[in-house]
Amino acid sequence: MTDVDVPRVGTAVHDGGSGRAGLVMGHEGPYLQLRPLGGGREWDADPARVRPIGPAE
Repeated sequence: MTDVDVPRVGTAVHDGGSGRAGLVMGHEGPYLQLRPLGGGREWDADPARVRPIGPAE
């Protein structure tokens, strides 16, 4: 994934590393900070392992 492909803050994504879905809350170093879609504690995700979630998901 290139810098152009990194999801923007507020984008809903699936984290292939953890198997969870969340919203991108920010970028810290080489990681994205994701928060569960229903709220909760943020986690770090490798940008190369995330993909945007479509409306049907």
